[in-house]
Amino acid sequence: MEEKAEWQKRNGEDDEAEDEEDVDETGFKTVKDAVLFAIDVSPSMVTPPPASDVKGADRDAPVKAALQCAYQLMQQRIISNPNDMMGILLFGTEKSKMQGQEESRSGGLAYPHCYLVVDLDVPSAADVKALRSMLEDDEEGSDRILVPSTEPVAMSNMLFCANQIFTTKAPNFASRRLFIVTDNDNPHVHDKALRSSATVRAKDLYDLGVTLELFPISRAGHAFDRSKFYEDIIYSRSPTDPDAPAPLSLPNNPITSGEGITLLNALLSSVKSKAAPRRALFSNLPLEIGPGCRISVKGFILLKRQRPARSCFVWLGGEKAQIAKGVTTRTTNDDISKPVDAAEVRKAFKFGGSQVVFTPEETSSLRYFGDPIIRIVGFKPVAMLPVWASVKQSTFIYPSEEDYVGSTRVFSALHQKLLKADRMAVAWYVARKNAAPVIAALLPGPERVGEHGEQTTPPGLWIVPLPFADDIRQNPDTSLVRSPEALIDVMREIMTQLTLPKGRYHPEKYPNPALQWHYRILQAMALDEEIPQHPDDKTLPKYKQIHKRVGPLMADWHAELEKQWLLLEEANRANTKRSSSVRMLVSHDFIRTKAETGAVPSTVSDEDMHSHYEKEKINKLTLPLLKGWMESKALATHGKKAELVQRIEQWHARNYP
Repeated sequence: MEEKAEWQKRNGEDDEAEDEEDVDETGFKTVKDAVLFAIDVSPSMVTPPPASDVKGADRDAPVKAALQCAYQLMQQRIISNPNDMMGILLFGTEKSKMQGQEESRSGGLAYPHCYLVVDLDVPSAADVKALRSMLEDDEEGSDRILVPSTEPVAMSNMLFCANQIFTTKAPNFASRRLFIVTDNDNPHVHDKALRSSATVRAKDLYDLGVTLELFPISRAGHAFDRSKFYEDIIYSRSPTDPDAPAPLSLPNNPITSGEGITLLNALLSSVKSKAAPRRALFSNLPLEIGPGCRISVKGFILLKRQRPARSCFVWLGGEKAQIAKGVTTRTTNDDISKPVDAAEVRKAFKFGGSQVVFTPEETSSLRYFGDPIIRIVGFKPVAMLPVWASVKQSTFIYPSEEDYVGSTRVFSALHQKLLKADRMAVAWYVARKNAAPVIAALLPGPERVGEHGEQTTPPGLWIVPLPFADDIRQNPDTSLVRSPEALIDVMREIMTQLTLPKGRYHPEKYPNPALQWHYRILQAMALDEEIPQHPDDKTLPKYKQIHKRVGPLMADWHAELEKQWLLLEEANRANTKRSSSVRMLVSHDFIRTKAETGAVPSTVSDEDMHSHYEKEKINKLTLPLLKGWMESKALATHGKKAELVQRIEQWHARNYP
């Protein structure tokens, strides 16, 4: 039974794990990505940089660095994106090889000087091993292939070859991209016909839905100039989704070979920024600004938590391991345990010990709150949105012209007005069919640029789901402890010294150590590599640098903390003696008054009441004492004792902050 429960849990078929909202996910775009590396094998690309004594200088030729970059990207995608395709095409080689064709010279081949190292397909462990063997075996592997052609190479030929690869291997993929790595900024300087032919082939790729990404490499003494040739073939917008936000970064800056930072690291950084395609969460959702005024928008997930790829069960009884599919069987809850068909089952909800049965139509009608829409119901200052109100993942929206022409202009006007007025829109938000409606805030997001003027965050609106009254929990009862000013002053200096560069956190510098460790172990086992002993955790504090910066300040802070602690202890002892004296005096006065007059005191002193407040014992006083003290402070005395205690506590909180 435990194994069966575990099986159901793994396959998402446990009855308790069933989603109560059978949402229609047709509005989601599940994008498969196909990336083809096109690496130039020219004489300058295969020439290693000159020897240098500079620490961290390049040692490998640019083409080797590009292949190593593709190799590392393949290692990552084979686990993190198991359904995406990747291939490696070399152009400008002496030998030629294409799909189903043997190695030979250029004669008789449709795509001369193009060598397909890894065919465009879902990467397998065998592909990774073969590429690693090619990189490690210099004499018998890569050097036999990485021989530049003695004849001129036409860029149109490479682009047409890539067109055929995408057409035959990934015809239905929504995201298809060609990564071109080269150091030649003008391959057809003296031939206008070849230049025109390359432009036509690039346009064919764009019409096919393929995005071209250029990764230029500058050589020593020669800066890569994309305006000479590549501005005519590289398009800035995505062909498959022209309404998507502008590219998150400007065209990749040329990477210089032979400098202190290795070319491989620079290439990896540039390629990783383009590795994940833009994926729409929903398309053409109506945004209603007012009655009769609608525009259409698309939603994008710009931030998403990454988790390890889902595990599966395999059957090892045959010649080859096969994935075992789980099947759910429902039975009656009695001694017979008779299996029942899906048509005989109805969904029920427990209510007062009984089950209320609903038909599928009734269940759908209960969940229906209208068609998917974002309907603005009002505007509020951004300052009214508390920090704790963001309880769910936010969605970035951008205009789309498909359903409503002019959506971009209206969206831009709304965005700019919200930014200038420092306001947000409050909206009724239904993301998709049968989804539960939420109240959301539409926050305007400004455009952000990096150090070199590249765009890091596009301008647009963020949908921030707000909590309902049912989502808010009671705050815990805590006593406020204020730190002395002297202690705060020392800590202020420490925080100033340990502030992050420019006061900003850059998540791209800190990969998830648990996720990377999982992938590293899985990769080592799949590729028969040596199992690493320790994870590479970049989130660990750099203790030596911290001690160097604030070591003396931390010692001063500890000394000040000890001093303030002793003062606090002394003050507490004094207050304890004082409170005891007050209690004895009050008790003596109470007994004497009662003995002399036969009546109890009608009030207590301010010092005694404050002592009871600090010890949270106001409720120990009698009701006449509480009312007598409240009358002296002009406080309302009606209500139950708990209400009186609450008013007294509020009075002390205001007057003794």
